[in-house]
Amino acid sequence: MDFTEAYSSTCSTVGLAAREGNIKILRKLLKKGRSVDVADNRGWMPIHEAAYHNSVECLQMLLHTDSSENYIKTKTFEGFCALHLAVSQGHWKITQILLEAGADPNATTLEETTPLFLAVESGQIDVLKLLLQHGANVNGFHSMCGWNSLHQASFQGNAEIIKLLLKNGADRECQDDFGITPLFVAAQYGKLESLNILMSSGANINCQALDKATPLFIAAQEGHIKCVELLLSGGADPDLYCNEDNWQLPVHAAAQMGHTKILDLLIPLTNRACDTGPDKVSPVYSAVFGGREECLETLLQNGYSPDAQMCLVFGFSSPLCMAFQKDCDFSGIVNILLKYGAQLNELHLAYCLKYEMFSMFCCFLKKVCLLAPWNHTTEFISYAVKAQTKYKEWLPHLLLAGFDPLTLLCSSSWVNSVSDDVLIFTLEFSNWKRLPPPVEKMISARANSSWALQQHMGPEVSIFMVERLLQSITTHIVTVSLCPMPDPSLPFGNLGQSKSRAPSF
Repeated sequence: MDFTEAYSSTCSTVGLAAREGNIKILRKLLKKGRSVDVADNRGWMPIHEAAYHNSVECLQMLLHTDSSENYIKTKTFEGFCALHLAVSQGHWKITQILLEAGADPNATTLEETTPLFLAVESGQIDVLKLLLQHGANVNGFHSMCGWNSLHQASFQGNAEIIKLLLKNGADRECQDDFGITPLFVAAQYGKLESLNILMSSGANINCQALDKATPLFIAAQEGHIKCVELLLSGGADPDLYCNEDNWQLPVHAAAQMGHTKILDLLIPLTNRACDTGPDKVSPVYSAVFGGREECLETLLQNGYSPDAQMCLVFGFSSPLCMAFQKDCDFSGIVNILLKYGAQLNELHLAYCLKYEMFSMFCCFLKKVCLLAPWNHTTEFISYAVKAQTKYKEWLPHLLLAGFDPLTLLCSSSWVNSVSDDVLIFTLEFSNWKRLPPPVEKMISARANSSWALQQHMGPEVSIFMVERLLQSITTHIVTVSLCPMPDPSLPFGNLGQSKSRAPSF
Protein backbone atom coordinates (compact mmCIF):
# COMPACT_ATOMS: atom_id res chain seq x y z
CA MET A 1 0.00 0.00 0.00
CA ASP A 2 1.28 3.47 -0.88
CA PHE A 3 1.43 5.74 2.17
CA THR A 4 2.98 8.69 0.36
CA GLU A 5 -0.25 10.13 -1.05
CA ALA A 6 -3.80 10.47 0.19
CA TYR A 7 -6.47 9.91 -2.42
CA SER A 8 -9.72 11.83 -2.19
CA SER A 9 -11.64 8.64 -2.91
CA THR A 10 -10.19 6.97 0.19
CA CYS A 11 -10.27 9.99 2.49
CA SER A 12 -13.46 10.61 4.45
CA THR A 13 -15.41 13.80 3.81
CA VAL A 14 -14.56 14.95 7.34
CA GLY A 15 -10.88 14.29 6.73
CA LEU A 16 -10.97 16.17 3.41
CA ALA A 17 -12.60 19.19 5.06
CA ALA A 18 -9.92 19.18 7.78
CA ARG A 19 -7.20 18.88 5.18
CA GLU A 20 -8.54 21.89 3.29
CA GLY A 21 -9.20 23.86 6.46
CA ASN A 22 -12.86 24.32 5.47
CA ILE A 23 -14.49 24.96 8.82
CA LYS A 24 -17.97 25.57 7.37
CA ILE A 25 -18.19 22.22 5.62
CA LEU A 26 -16.66 20.47 8.61
CA ARG A 27 -19.32 21.98 10.92
CA LYS A 28 -22.12 20.83 8.61
CA LEU A 29 -20.69 17.33 8.37
CA LEU A 30 -20.35 17.01 12.14
CA LYS A 31 -23.94 18.25 12.66
CA LYS A 32 -25.03 15.44 10.32
CA GLY A 33 -23.26 13.00 12.61
CA ARG A 34 -20.33 12.13 10.38
CA SER A 35 -17.49 10.32 12.16
CA VAL A 36 -14.20 12.01 13.10
CA ASP A 37 -12.20 8.77 13.31
CA VAL A 38 -12.41 7.30 9.80
CA ALA A 39 -8.88 6.55 8.54
CA ASP A 40 -7.66 6.79 4.96
CA ASN A 41 -5.22 4.46 3.16
CA ARG A 42 -2.34 5.73 5.32
CA GLY A 43 -4.18 5.44 8.60
CA TRP A 44 -4.65 9.19 8.72
CA MET A 45 -7.74 10.48 10.52
CA PRO A 46 -9.18 14.01 10.34
CA ILE A 47 -7.11 15.05 13.39
CA HIS A 48 -3.94 14.16 11.50
CA GLU A 49 -5.06 16.13 8.44
CA ALA A 50 -5.82 19.22 10.54
CA ALA A 51 -2.52 19.01 12.43
CA TYR A 52 -0.37 18.53 9.34
CA HIS A 53 -2.10 21.24 7.26
CA ASN A 54 -2.22 23.79 10.09
CA SER A 55 -6.03 23.89 10.13
CA VAL A 56 -6.34 25.44 13.60
CA GLU A 57 -10.12 25.96 13.68
CA CYS A 58 -10.80 22.52 12.26
CA LEU A 59 -8.54 20.92 14.86
CA GLN A 60 -10.33 22.75 17.67
CA MET A 61 -13.69 21.59 16.35
CA LEU A 62 -12.51 18.01 16.04
CA LEU A 63 -11.20 18.03 19.61
CA HIS A 64 -14.44 19.56 20.80
CA THR A 65 -16.26 16.66 19.16
CA ASP A 66 -13.91 13.99 20.54
CA SER A 67 -11.55 15.16 23.27
CA SER A 68 -10.67 11.68 24.47
CA GLU A 69 -7.03 10.81 25.11
CA ASN A 70 -7.27 7.92 22.68
CA TYR A 71 -8.32 10.20 19.84
CA ILE A 72 -5.63 12.79 20.54
CA LYS A 73 -2.94 10.10 20.68
CA THR A 74 -4.20 7.98 17.78
CA LYS A 75 -1.46 7.09 15.29
CA THR A 76 -1.12 6.57 11.57
CA PHE A 77 0.10 3.31 10.12
CA GLU A 78 3.65 4.68 10.42
CA GLY A 79 3.17 5.51 14.09
CA PHE A 80 2.77 9.28 13.73
CA CYS A 81 0.35 11.01 16.07
CA ALA A 82 -1.07 14.46 15.37
CA LEU A 83 1.66 16.07 17.50
CA HIS A 84 4.41 14.50 15.36
CA LEU A 85 2.82 15.88 12.21
CA ALA A 86 2.31 19.37 13.61
CA VAL A 87 5.87 19.61 14.95
CA SER A 88 7.40 18.30 11.72
CA GLN A 89 5.81 21.21 9.89
CA GLY A 90 6.68 23.77 12.54
CA HIS A 91 3.06 24.62 13.41
CA TRP A 92 3.46 26.29 16.81
CA LYS A 93 -0.25 26.98 17.47
CA ILE A 94 -1.32 23.45 16.53
CA THR A 95 1.44 22.07 18.77
CA GLN A 96 0.24 24.22 21.67
CA ILE A 97 -3.39 23.11 21.25
CA LEU A 98 -2.44 19.43 21.15
CA LEU A 99 -0.11 19.63 24.15
CA GLU A 100 -2.71 21.45 26.23
CA ALA A 101 -5.28 18.86 25.16
CA GLY A 102 -3.09 16.07 26.53
CA ALA A 103 -0.85 14.99 23.64
CA ASP A 104 2.24 13.07 24.78
CA PRO A 105 5.40 15.17 24.13
CA ASN A 106 7.48 11.96 24.22
CA ALA A 107 5.38 9.83 21.90
CA THR A 108 7.40 7.78 19.43
CA THR A 109 6.78 6.61 15.90
CA LEU A 110 7.47 3.09 14.66
CA GLU A 111 11.07 4.25 14.16
CA GLU A 112 11.14 5.70 17.68
CA THR A 113 11.15 9.29 16.48
CA THR A 114 10.05 11.82 19.08
CA PRO A 115 8.35 15.20 18.54
CA LEU A 116 11.44 16.85 20.06
CA PHE A 117 13.67 15.33 17.42
CA LEU A 118 11.31 16.47 14.65
CA ALA A 119 11.40 20.00 16.06
CA VAL A 120 15.20 19.96 15.96
CA GLU A 121 15.18 18.51 12.47
CA SER A 122 12.82 21.22 11.21
CA GLY A 123 14.84 23.92 12.95
CA GLN A 124 11.79 25.34 14.74
CA ILE A 125 13.22 26.65 18.00
CA ASP A 126 9.91 28.10 19.22
CA VAL A 127 8.21 24.74 18.81
CA LEU A 128 11.19 23.13 20.52
CA LYS A 129 10.85 25.47 23.51
CA LEU A 130 7.17 24.65 23.73
CA LEU A 131 7.87 20.92 23.83
CA LEU A 132 10.52 21.38 26.52
CA GLN A 133 8.07 23.42 28.62
CA HIS A 134 5.62 20.52 28.46
CA GLY A 135 8.14 17.92 29.60
CA ALA A 136 9.74 16.62 26.41
CA ASN A 137 12.73 14.40 27.19
CA VAL A 138 15.80 16.23 25.90
CA ASN A 139 17.79 13.00 25.83
CA GLY A 140 15.21 10.84 24.09
CA PHE A 141 16.38 8.77 21.13
CA HIS A 142 15.31 9.54 17.61
CA SER A 143 15.69 6.03 16.23
CA MET A 144 16.61 2.48 17.06
CA CYS A 145 20.27 3.29 16.32
CA GLY A 146 20.41 5.70 19.24
CA TRP A 147 20.91 8.95 17.31
CA ASN A 148 19.18 11.70 19.29
CA SER A 149 18.30 15.37 19.14
CA LEU A 150 21.74 16.66 20.12
CA HIS A 151 23.33 14.50 17.43
CA GLN A 152 20.89 15.97 14.90
CA ALA A 153 21.43 19.56 16.01
CA SER A 154 25.19 19.07 15.80
CA PHE A 155 24.83 17.55 12.33
CA GLN A 156 22.72 20.46 11.13
CA GLY A 157 25.05 23.01 12.69
CA ASN A 158 22.22 24.85 14.44
CA ALA A 159 24.10 26.70 17.16
CA GLU A 160 21.02 28.18 18.87
CA ILE A 161 19.33 24.79 19.18
CA ILE A 162 22.52 23.12 20.44
CA LYS A 163 22.82 25.75 23.19
CA LEU A 164 19.15 25.36 24.10
CA LEU A 165 19.43 21.57 24.35
CA LEU A 166 22.58 21.78 26.47
CA LYS A 167 20.94 24.38 28.72
CA ASN A 168 18.03 22.01 29.27
CA GLY A 169 20.24 19.11 30.30
CA ALA A 170 21.16 17.37 27.05
CA ASP A 171 23.93 14.83 27.63
CA ARG A 172 26.92 16.10 25.67
CA GLU A 173 28.53 12.63 25.86
CA CYS A 174 25.48 10.72 24.60
CA GLN A 175 26.35 7.95 22.15
CA ASP A 176 24.47 6.20 19.41
CA ASP A 177 24.83 2.48 18.78
CA PHE A 178 28.17 3.08 17.04
CA GLY A 179 29.59 4.94 20.02
CA ILE A 180 29.43 8.28 18.19
CA THR A 181 28.92 11.45 20.22
CA PRO A 182 27.56 14.83 19.03
CA LEU A 183 31.11 16.23 19.07
CA PHE A 184 32.26 13.40 16.81
CA VAL A 185 29.35 14.21 14.46
CA ALA A 186 30.42 17.86 14.29
CA ALA A 187 34.00 16.85 13.43
CA GLN A 188 32.85 14.31 10.85
CA TYR A 189 30.64 16.72 8.94
CA GLY A 190 32.79 19.81 9.31
CA LYS A 191 30.33 21.74 11.50
CA LEU A 192 32.83 24.14 13.00
CA GLU A 193 30.37 26.15 15.11
CA SER A 194 28.79 23.00 16.51
CA LEU A 195 32.24 21.68 17.35
CA ASN A 196 33.22 24.90 19.06
CA ILE A 197 30.08 24.99 21.22
CA LEU A 198 30.43 21.36 22.28
CA MET A 199 34.12 21.78 23.07
CA SER A 200 33.33 24.88 25.12
CA SER A 201 30.69 22.92 27.02
CA GLY A 202 33.34 20.41 28.09
CA ALA A 203 32.57 17.55 25.73
CA ASN A 204 35.34 14.95 25.50
CA ILE A 205 37.61 16.00 22.64
CA ASN A 206 39.32 12.59 22.53
CA CYS A 207 36.19 10.45 22.61
CA GLN A 208 36.35 7.26 20.56
CA ALA A 209 33.65 5.47 18.61
CA LEU A 210 33.30 1.70 18.89
CA ASP A 211 35.88 1.26 16.12
CA LYS A 212 38.20 3.58 18.13
CA ALA A 213 38.03 6.43 15.62
CA THR A 214 38.44 9.86 17.22
CA PRO A 215 37.04 13.26 16.21
CA LEU A 216 40.54 14.28 15.07
CA PHE A 217 40.86 11.16 12.98
CA ILE A 218 37.47 11.58 11.27
CA ALA A 219 38.07 15.30 10.64
CA ALA A 220 41.47 14.49 9.09
CA GLN A 221 39.91 11.76 6.97
CA GLU A 222 37.13 14.01 5.69
CA GLY A 223 39.45 16.94 5.03
CA HIS A 224 37.89 19.47 7.44
CA ILE A 225 41.01 21.53 8.05
CA LYS A 226 39.32 24.16 10.26
CA CYS A 227 37.95 21.44 12.51
CA VAL A 228 41.39 19.82 12.67
CA GLU A 229 42.94 23.14 13.66
CA LEU A 230 40.29 23.68 16.34
CA LEU A 231 40.66 20.17 17.73
CA LEU A 232 44.45 20.41 17.88
CA SER A 233 44.27 23.80 19.58
CA GLY A 234 41.89 22.27 22.11
CA GLY A 235 44.28 19.45 22.97
CA ALA A 236 43.17 16.60 20.73
CA ASP A 237 45.69 13.74 20.88
CA PRO A 238 47.26 12.97 17.45
CA ASP A 239 48.87 9.81 18.87
CA LEU A 240 45.66 8.12 19.97
CA TYR A 241 45.34 4.94 17.90
CA CYS A 242 42.13 4.87 15.94
CA ASN A 243 41.58 1.20 15.17
CA GLU A 244 41.55 -2.15 16.94
CA ASP A 245 45.02 -3.09 15.62
CA ASN A 246 46.63 -0.03 17.25
CA TRP A 247 48.43 1.37 14.23
CA GLN A 248 46.17 3.89 12.53
CA LEU A 249 46.46 7.56 13.47
CA PRO A 250 45.00 10.79 12.10
CA VAL A 251 48.21 11.25 10.09
CA HIS A 252 47.43 8.02 8.23
CA ALA A 253 43.93 9.21 7.38
CA ALA A 254 45.19 12.52 6.01
CA ALA A 255 47.90 10.81 3.95
CA GLN A 256 45.57 8.23 2.44
CA MET A 257 42.84 10.72 1.56
CA GLY A 258 45.23 13.27 0.08
CA HIS A 259 44.70 16.14 2.54
CA THR A 260 48.14 17.71 2.33
CA LYS A 261 47.41 20.80 4.40
CA ILE A 262 46.07 18.69 7.24
CA LEU A 263 49.12 16.46 6.91
CA ASP A 264 51.30 19.54 7.40
CA LEU A 265 49.48 20.20 10.68
CA LEU A 266 49.78 16.63 11.95
CA ILE A 267 53.36 15.72 11.01
CA PRO A 268 55.10 17.97 13.61
CA LEU A 269 52.77 16.72 16.38
CA THR A 270 52.71 12.99 15.62
CA ASN A 271 55.11 10.61 17.32
CA ARG A 272 57.54 9.09 14.79
CA ALA A 273 57.29 5.61 16.33
CA CYS A 274 54.78 4.80 13.60
CA ASP A 275 57.41 5.35 10.90
CA THR A 276 59.62 2.34 11.47
CA GLY A 277 58.14 0.56 14.52
CA PRO A 278 57.92 -3.19 13.84
CA ASP A 279 54.29 -3.47 14.96
CA LYS A 280 53.16 -0.24 13.34
CA VAL A 281 52.45 1.04 9.83
CA SER A 282 54.20 4.04 8.36
CA PRO A 283 51.92 6.73 6.91
CA VAL A 284 54.07 6.32 3.80
CA TYR A 285 52.07 3.14 3.16
CA SER A 286 48.84 5.12 3.54
CA ALA A 287 49.94 7.67 0.95
CA VAL A 288 50.99 4.91 -1.45
CA PHE A 289 47.74 3.01 -0.86
CA GLY A 290 45.72 6.13 -1.67
CA GLY A 291 47.91 7.00 -4.65
CA ARG A 292 48.59 10.42 -3.10
CA GLU A 293 51.83 11.66 -4.64
CA GLU A 294 51.80 15.08 -2.97
CA CYS A 295 51.21 13.59 0.48
CA LEU A 296 53.92 10.99 -0.13
CA GLU A 297 56.43 13.66 -1.03
CA THR A 298 55.42 15.71 2.01
CA LEU A 299 56.07 12.75 4.31
CA LEU A 300 59.42 11.95 2.73
CA GLN A 301 60.50 15.58 2.82
CA ASN A 302 59.80 15.55 6.55
CA GLY A 303 62.06 12.59 7.15
CA TYR A 304 59.75 9.58 6.89
CA SER A 305 61.54 6.54 5.46
CA PRO A 306 60.82 5.54 1.83
CA ASP A 307 61.45 1.91 2.84
CA ALA A 308 59.50 2.02 6.11
CA GLN A 309 59.01 -1.29 7.90
CA MET A 310 57.52 -4.54 6.67
CA CYS A 311 53.78 -3.96 6.63
CA LEU A 312 52.11 -7.01 8.13
CA VAL A 313 48.69 -5.35 8.01
CA PHE A 314 48.67 -5.11 4.22
CA GLY A 315 51.13 -7.93 3.58
CA PHE A 316 53.86 -5.94 1.83
CA SER A 317 57.56 -5.88 2.54
CA SER A 318 58.00 -2.27 1.44
CA PRO A 319 56.07 0.75 0.10
CA LEU A 320 57.55 -0.01 -3.33
CA CYS A 321 55.99 -3.46 -3.28
CA MET A 322 52.64 -1.92 -2.36
CA ALA A 323 52.95 0.56 -5.23
CA PHE A 324 52.97 -2.30 -7.72
CA GLN A 325 49.65 -3.58 -6.43
CA LYS A 326 47.78 -0.42 -7.32
CA ASP A 327 45.49 -0.60 -10.31
CA CYS A 328 46.22 2.97 -11.31
CA ASP A 329 49.38 4.32 -12.93
CA PHE A 330 51.92 4.03 -10.14
CA SER A 331 54.99 5.33 -11.94
CA GLY A 332 54.75 8.68 -10.16
CA ILE A 333 54.65 6.99 -6.75
CA VAL A 334 57.60 4.74 -7.64
CA ASN A 335 59.67 7.65 -8.91
CA ILE A 336 59.06 9.63 -5.72
CA LEU A 337 60.10 6.69 -3.55
CA LEU A 338 63.25 6.18 -5.61
CA LYS A 339 63.98 9.88 -5.50
CA TYR A 340 64.15 9.71 -1.71
CA GLY A 341 66.34 6.61 -1.65
CA ALA A 342 64.04 3.60 -1.61
CA GLN A 343 66.10 0.40 -1.88
CA LEU A 344 65.42 -1.93 -4.79
CA ASN A 345 65.74 -5.70 -4.70
CA GLU A 346 64.81 -8.73 -6.78
CA LEU A 347 61.24 -8.70 -5.47
CA HIS A 348 60.66 -5.40 -7.23
CA LEU A 349 62.07 -6.91 -10.43
CA ALA A 350 59.61 -9.76 -9.95
CA TYR A 351 56.70 -7.33 -9.67
CA CYS A 352 57.83 -5.62 -12.87
CA LEU A 353 57.53 -8.98 -14.61
CA LYS A 354 54.19 -9.70 -12.97
CA TYR A 355 52.66 -6.48 -14.26
CA GLU A 356 54.65 -6.49 -17.54
CA MET A 357 56.40 -3.23 -16.75
CA PHE A 358 59.42 -4.14 -18.83
CA SER A 359 60.80 -0.65 -19.32
CA MET A 360 60.76 -0.20 -15.55
CA PHE A 361 62.36 -3.63 -15.20
CA CYS A 362 65.29 -2.50 -17.35
CA CYS A 363 65.55 0.69 -15.33
CA PHE A 364 65.58 -1.24 -12.05
CA LEU A 365 68.32 -3.58 -13.33
CA LYS A 366 70.79 -0.73 -13.08
CA LYS A 367 70.05 -0.30 -9.38
CA VAL A 368 69.68 -3.90 -8.18
CA CYS A 369 72.77 -5.85 -7.18
CA LEU A 370 72.64 -9.03 -9.27
CA LEU A 371 75.67 -10.59 -7.62
CA ALA A 372 74.49 -10.44 -4.01
CA PRO A 373 72.53 -13.39 -2.59
CA TRP A 374 68.83 -13.09 -3.32
CA ASN A 375 66.17 -13.59 -0.66
CA HIS A 376 63.23 -13.79 -3.05
CA THR A 377 64.53 -16.09 -5.78
CA THR A 378 61.45 -18.31 -5.71
CA GLU A 379 59.07 -15.38 -6.23
CA PHE A 380 61.25 -13.97 -8.99
CA ILE A 381 61.39 -17.25 -10.94
CA SER A 382 57.65 -17.77 -10.46
CA TYR A 383 56.85 -14.43 -12.11
CA ALA A 384 59.62 -14.96 -14.68
CA VAL A 385 57.96 -18.20 -15.81
CA LYS A 386 54.65 -16.37 -16.20
CA ALA A 387 56.34 -13.62 -18.23
CA GLN A 388 58.13 -16.06 -20.56
CA THR A 389 55.94 -15.30 -23.59
CA LYS A 390 57.51 -11.84 -23.69
CA TYR A 391 60.98 -12.94 -22.67
CA LYS A 392 62.63 -10.95 -25.45
CA GLU A 393 61.61 -7.75 -23.67
CA TRP A 394 63.36 -8.56 -20.41
CA LEU A 395 65.46 -11.77 -20.36
CA PRO A 396 68.26 -10.50 -22.65
CA HIS A 397 68.57 -7.38 -20.49
CA LEU A 398 68.73 -9.49 -17.35
CA LEU A 399 71.42 -11.83 -18.66
CA LEU A 400 73.49 -9.10 -20.28
CA ALA A 401 73.42 -7.21 -16.97
CA GLY A 402 75.41 -10.07 -15.43
CA PHE A 403 72.67 -12.22 -13.97
CA ASP A 404 73.85 -15.82 -13.54
CA PRO A 405 71.66 -18.02 -15.80
CA LEU A 406 72.43 -20.96 -13.53
CA THR A 407 70.01 -19.40 -11.03
CA LEU A 408 67.25 -20.06 -13.53
CA LEU A 409 68.56 -23.44 -14.71
CA CYS A 410 68.78 -24.77 -11.18
CA SER A 411 65.04 -24.29 -10.88
CA SER A 412 62.95 -27.25 -12.04
CA SER A 413 60.01 -24.90 -12.65
CA TRP A 414 62.11 -22.92 -15.14
CA VAL A 415 63.62 -25.94 -16.95
CA ASN A 416 60.33 -27.82 -17.12
CA SER A 417 57.88 -24.98 -17.64
CA VAL A 418 59.39 -22.50 -20.09
CA SER A 419 59.24 -22.96 -23.83
CA ASP A 420 62.08 -24.48 -25.86
CA ASP A 421 63.04 -21.06 -27.17
CA VAL A 422 63.34 -19.60 -23.70
CA LEU A 423 65.32 -22.55 -22.39
CA ILE A 424 67.64 -22.51 -25.42
CA PHE A 425 68.17 -18.78 -24.97
CA THR A 426 69.07 -19.32 -21.31
CA LEU A 427 71.51 -22.13 -22.20
CA GLU A 428 73.31 -19.93 -24.71
CA PHE A 429 74.48 -17.82 -21.78
CA SER A 430 75.67 -20.88 -19.84
CA ASN A 431 78.88 -22.90 -19.71
CA TRP A 432 77.58 -26.40 -20.34
CA LYS A 433 80.76 -28.04 -19.05
CA ARG A 434 80.22 -26.58 -15.62
CA LEU A 435 76.58 -27.43 -15.13
CA PRO A 436 75.94 -29.20 -11.84
CA PRO A 437 74.89 -32.84 -12.28
CA PRO A 438 71.29 -32.21 -11.13
CA VAL A 439 70.94 -29.50 -13.78
CA GLU A 440 72.47 -31.83 -16.42
CA LYS A 441 69.93 -34.43 -15.50
CA MET A 442 66.99 -32.06 -15.82
CA ILE A 443 68.15 -30.68 -19.16
CA SER A 444 68.88 -34.15 -20.53
CA ALA A 445 65.42 -35.30 -19.55
CA ARG A 446 63.91 -32.23 -21.19
CA ALA A 447 66.03 -32.78 -24.34
CA ASN A 448 64.83 -36.37 -24.64
CA SER A 449 61.28 -35.14 -25.10
CA SER A 450 62.05 -32.02 -27.15
CA TRP A 451 63.06 -32.34 -30.80
CA ALA A 452 63.75 -28.61 -31.03
CA LEU A 453 66.06 -28.76 -28.06
CA GLN A 454 67.89 -31.76 -29.51
CA GLN A 455 68.29 -30.04 -32.89
CA HIS A 456 69.63 -26.90 -31.30
CA MET A 457 72.01 -28.63 -28.92
CA GLY A 458 72.94 -31.43 -31.41
CA PRO A 459 76.70 -31.83 -31.89
CA GLU A 460 77.72 -29.78 -28.91
CA VAL A 461 75.54 -31.61 -26.48
CA SER A 462 76.59 -34.95 -28.01
CA ILE A 463 80.27 -34.21 -27.39
CA PHE A 464 79.38 -32.98 -23.96
CA MET A 465 77.45 -36.13 -23.15
CA VAL A 466 80.24 -38.36 -24.54
CA GLU A 467 82.73 -36.57 -22.33
CA ARG A 468 80.52 -37.17 -19.37
CA LEU A 469 80.11 -40.84 -20.34
CA LEU A 470 83.88 -41.34 -20.70
CA GLN A 471 84.43 -39.73 -17.33
CA SER A 472 81.91 -42.15 -15.86
CA ILE A 473 83.51 -45.21 -17.52
CA THR A 474 86.98 -44.15 -16.43
CA THR A 475 85.79 -43.74 -12.88
CA HIS A 476 84.29 -47.22 -13.02
CA ILE A 477 87.48 -48.81 -14.38
CA VAL A 478 89.60 -47.17 -11.71
CA THR A 479 87.22 -48.44 -9.07
CA VAL A 480 87.42 -52.04 -10.42
CA SER A 481 91.24 -51.98 -10.66
CA LEU A 482 91.49 -51.27 -7.00
CA CYS A 483 89.69 -54.55 -6.10
CA PRO A 484 91.91 -57.67 -5.06
CA MET A 485 92.80 -60.08 -7.93
CA PRO A 486 91.81 -63.80 -7.73
CA ASP A 487 94.42 -66.33 -6.44
CA PRO A 488 95.53 -68.44 -9.46
CA SER A 489 96.73 -71.31 -7.23
CA LEU A 490 93.21 -72.11 -6.25
CA PRO A 491 90.86 -73.93 -8.59
CA PHE A 492 88.71 -71.40 -10.30
CA GLY A 493 90.50 -68.70 -8.38
CA ASN A 494 89.04 -67.76 -5.03
CA LEU A 495 85.51 -67.28 -6.29
CA GLY A 496 83.18 -68.47 -3.59
CA GLN A 497 85.97 -70.31 -1.69
CA SER A 498 86.08 -68.10 1.32
CA LYS A 499 82.40 -68.62 1.97
CA SER A 500 82.63 -72.47 1.85
CA ARG A 501 85.63 -72.92 4.08
CA ALA A 502 85.12 -74.24 7.59
CA PRO A 503 86.03 -71.78 10.23
CA SER A 504 89.43 -72.24 11.82
CA PHE A 505 89.84 -72.18 15.61
